[in-house]
Amino acid sequence: MKLSKPALLSLFCICFFCTEIFAQNFEDIKRYKVNFALATHDNERLIALRSFSANNQKYLLLVNPETLDTKVDLASNYSTRGLQYSNVLAIFKNTAYIKSIEAAAARDLQLQNAGIDHAIPKEKGITLTIDLCPSHKALDRIIFQSVFDEFKKTEQPAPLAISVSGKWMLKHQDDLNWLKSLVKNKELDITWVNHTYNHEVNKLPLAENFLLAPGTNLDVEVLENEKLMLKNGLTPSVFFRFPGLVSDQKIVERIEAYGLIPVGSDAWLAKGQQPNAGSIVLIHGNGNEEIGVKDFIQLLKTKQADVKNKQWLLFDLRQGLEKEFE
Repeated sequence: MKLSKPALLSLFCICFFCTEIFAQNFEDIKRYKVNFALATHDNERLIALRSFSANNQKYLLLVNPETLDTKVDLASNYSTRGLQYSNVLAIFKNTAYIKSIEAAAARDLQLQNAGIDHAIPKEKGITLTIDLCPSHKALDRIIFQSVFDEFKKTEQPAPLAISVSGKWMLKHQDDLNWLKSLVKNKELDITWVNHTYNHEVNKLPLAENFLLAPGTNLDVEVLENEKLMLKNGLTPSVFFRFPGLVSDQKIVERIEAYGLIPVGSDAWLAKGQQPNAGSIVLIHGNGNEEIGVKDFIQLLKTKQADVKNKQWLLFDLRQGLEKEFE
């Protein structure tokens, strides 16, 4: 069937409009809230985590409980049934999503490094996580360029996770746009992790520091950061990293009640922790951790032959947990 020029133009406009809806930055977000629901469309069965309005439309932030992938979509595309968090845990108890939350909860008594800290046992490679805490210094672009250069022949786009804070996004638009361009050009596949809006730090002991500081408003730290991510064209994942990796049992439970999975690290390079097979590696890319960046560049150099032979790979955090709990 041959379409007329007007029909072709109309079809192009419809496709372009649909693409623009979901590629846009949500500037005018209203009524953003935690809103658990079973969301179904054809054979797709997802969990709605958040609902919000923008541009006179209602949207949902959704997670696939099997793959841990998240997306934003129009609420009108789904049949929804509201759920309590306890219902989500019960209905989806056999999925990678709930098993990951439960695995994180099993380590909630630790003051530091609670949550998932080792994602892919027995695999030859690591999961790379890069934290962007508030900083006046420029992004360490050499980390990302080195990852692309090293893995472009074996893994393209190369997967990694970035834990991003609100105050970093507000002060580093050029760097954020550069990271987004790497995704657009399929050089990197970035999982965006919530690292709180303010990322406050003080001089008190750890038990009263970071998110454990008196007066912390968790809704601001979690939900305002997600809103800012959406405004900047980033899709929030289901992962959360505690500032300083500091938490207690109560706050871990509160974070999980937002539907988020706390992610720690068993290889914080700047602290001298060496990665093993399946490690979740942590470095800071905000210009404040020179030793960690140097250690990671050196690690890549020592693994060059293994990378080339696909004996040392980067693993996507979502796929690692999906495989772990399949």
